[in-house]
Amino acid sequence: MEQQIAVPTSREQLWALLAEAAEIEHHLMCCYLYAAFSLKESVDEDLSAAELDAVERWRREILSVSVEEMGHLAIVCNILSALGAPAHLVHQNFPIPPGYHPAGVVVKLAPFNRQTLAHFVFLERPDDADVQDGEGFEPPQRYSRALGMDRLMTACTDYDTVGELYRSISAGLRGLSDAMGERRLFVGNPEHQLDADTARLPGLKTVRCLKTALEAIDAIVRQGEGADAGSEDSHYQRFLRIGREFDALLAARPTFRPARMNAHNPVMRPPPTPEGRLWVSEEPAAALLDLGNALYNHCLRCVSLAYGDVGRDAQVALVSAGVDLMHLLTPVATRLGVLPANPSLPEATAGLSFATIRSSAALMGEAGSVDILVERLREIGDRCALLAKRFPGEAALLDATRAGTERLANRLTAQADRCRREEAAMFATGVASQPDPVPAPVIDEAPQPQALEDGAELIPGADLDIVYNGTRCIHARHCVLGLPGVFRANTPGAWIHPDAATTEALVTVAHMCPSGAIAYRRHDGGDEEAAPAVNLIQLRENGPLGVRARIVLDGVPIGMRAVLCRCGASKHKPFCDGSHNDIHFEATGEPASVESQPLPVRNGELNIDPEVNGPLVVSGNVEICCGTGRTINRVTSARLCRCGGSSNKPFCDNTHRRNGFRS
Repeated sequence: MEQQIAVPTSREQLWALLAEAAEIEHHLMCCYLYAAFSLKESVDEDLSAAELDAVERWRREILSVSVEEMGHLAIVCNILSALGAPAHLVHQNFPIPPGYHPAGVVVKLAPFNRQTLAHFVFLERPDDADVQDGEGFEPPQRYSRALGMDRLMTACTDYDTVGELYRSISAGLRGLSDAMGERRLFVGNPEHQLDADTARLPGLKTVRCLKTALEAIDAIVRQGEGADAGSEDSHYQRFLRIGREFDALLAARPTFRPARMNAHNPVMRPPPTPEGRLWVSEEPAAALLDLGNALYNHCLRCVSLAYGDVGRDAQVALVSAGVDLMHLLTPVATRLGVLPANPSLPEATAGLSFATIRSSAALMGEAGSVDILVERLREIGDRCALLAKRFPGEAALLDATRAGTERLANRLTAQADRCRREEAAMFATGVASQPDPVPAPVIDEAPQPQALEDGAELIPGADLDIVYNGTRCIHARHCVLGLPGVFRANTPGAWIHPDAATTEALVTVAHMCPSGAIAYRRHDGGDEEAAPAVNLIQLRENGPLGVRARIVLDGVPIGMRAVLCRCGASKHKPFCDGSHNDIHFEATGEPASVESQPLPVRNGELNIDPEVNGPLVVSGNVEICCGTGRTINRVTSARLCRCGGSSNKPFCDNTHRRNGFRS
C-alpha cells in the first residue's frame, strides 16, 4: 500500500512546500561544495599520483552534481515565480537546527570522508533503496512536524525522502489546478523566470502551466533525489561509484586520506551553542571567511534580481555576474581549508560557512539597483586590496579576487547604463539618442609612444594619432605589408611613424587590422571609425573568432574589432595570441548553417562577457559567419566556446566543466 503523502490545499501551502524544496536543494548544494573544497590538490599532501587522479575526478564529479543542484534550485524558483511568488534563495545558516527539516534530514557542513559520502548517498537515495545514513549524521532527536494541510497558516509536513516531498508538491499542483483552473493558478509573468540560455543550466525551462510544472519536477526527480535506484546518471549512483573507488583505495592503503581537516560547521562569530560548531577566529582565515561569505551573498543577490522585472539582457548580465562570483569564491573557499581555524582545535582548518545575511535585501528591477550591486562589488574589491597589504602571504589570491570584482563592476556598470538608456527611450518621443562626443586627444609633438591606461600606446601624428595595443596583435601583417614606411617592423625603439603616409591611407590600414591592435584618433576634423552596419563574428578555420561590432568587453568599450581565442590556450585570454598554431588546434571554420530569420536590427552594442573558466557570453545583434561569408546563425544572445572542447562549436556545450579549462 502506497504511503500517504501530504497534499497542499491552498496556494499558500504550496508556496511553503516549494520554499522548503528550494532550501533543501540549496543546502545540499552547499554541503557538496564544502566537501569538494576540502579535497586535497597535490601529491605533496600525502597522495600518490594515482590517488590524486582519483581525488581530482571526485572533485569534478561533486562539483558537477553541485551545478545540477543549482539547476534544481532554479527549477523550484521558476515554479514559485509561475505561481506568483518571488524566487526563494535564502536559507538557514549551518548546521540546520532540528525541526527545520524532518527528523531524518540532517544537514550540516563536513569535509569529504567516507562518512560524509555515505550521508550524501542517504540524502539522494530513491524511495526503493534501503540505505543507512553516514556515521555521525544521526538525527539528534526524533520528532514529528506533521500538521493538517487544511490550516490557513503554512504547515510543516514530514517526508522520508526528498522524492516524497516532490510528490506532495506535484499532488498539490494537480489538485489546485483542478480546483482553481490553470489560468488562475499560474499567474506569474514567464519573462521573470530563468531558462537554459539566461541561467546557463541545460534543461532549465520556463514554467507556464501544469504540464510544464510537472515536467520540471520530474526532471529534478530523475536526475537527483527520488530517481530509480538503477538510474546510472543519478546523483545517488554517482556518489555510490565514488564510494566504491574510495573503498578500493582505502583497502590498498589504509592511511589514505583524500581531504583536509576542514572544520565541521565553521561559523563567523562565537556561537551561543558551540556544540557541533567551530568559530573561525584565527587570521587570516577569519578575514577570508568574511570575504568568501560576502562573495556568496552577492552572488545570491545578483541571481535574485535576475528573477525580477529587468528584461532579458539584464537577466543574462546578472546571472553571468552570479556565476563569475561563484568562480571567484572557489579559490577563496579552497584556501580556507589549509588555514588554521581556532587555537582550541589546532588540527582543524577553516572552511566556508555559506552564512547568509538576515535579509536578502531584494532590489527593485531598475538601473539604480544595478548601481547598488556595483557599489557592493567595489566595497569587496577595496577590502581585498586592504587585506592584501595586511596579509602578504594571501596577496596573489586577494589581487586576483579584486581584479575579478573590478571586472564585474565594469560589466554591470555598462549594463546599468544600457538600462538607463532603455528607460529614457521609453519616455522619449521621436528623439534619437546621440553618442557622447569623443574628447579631443591631447597632442604631444614628440614621436615617442605615450602609455595609455589599458596598456596600449598612443603614437602622435600631425593629423592622426595611431593607437597600438601589442597584447591584441595576432601578426596579420596588414600594417607592415600595406604601409611599410609607417610600420617599420624589427626597428629598435619607436617604430610607428604616423606622418609617413596620408591620413586616409592610415585609416584604411587600421580598418584592415582584424584584432583591433591598431586604432586611430583623428584631429583633422575627419570622422572617427564608425561602427559597422552589421555586427559580425567570423570563424577562422582552426583558429580564433574575429569580431566586428561596437564591442563592449566585460563592460568596457574596446573598439570595433577584436580577435578572440577559441582554442583555450591563449596566454592573453580572451584575446587570441596565436597559440592555436602551437597546439595544432583543429576546428572547422565552415560548420553547418542553422535556420534563422533576419534580425530586425543588425548593429548596435555587442556585449561580450567572458565567463570565468567558461564561454564567451554574447548579447546583442550579431550574425555568425564562416570565413567565406556564409551565415551560420543570426542571434541576439549566444554562449561561444573558448575551451576548445565543445562538440558543437562555435557554441558552448558545457565541456569546459569537464575538461578543466581555466581562463
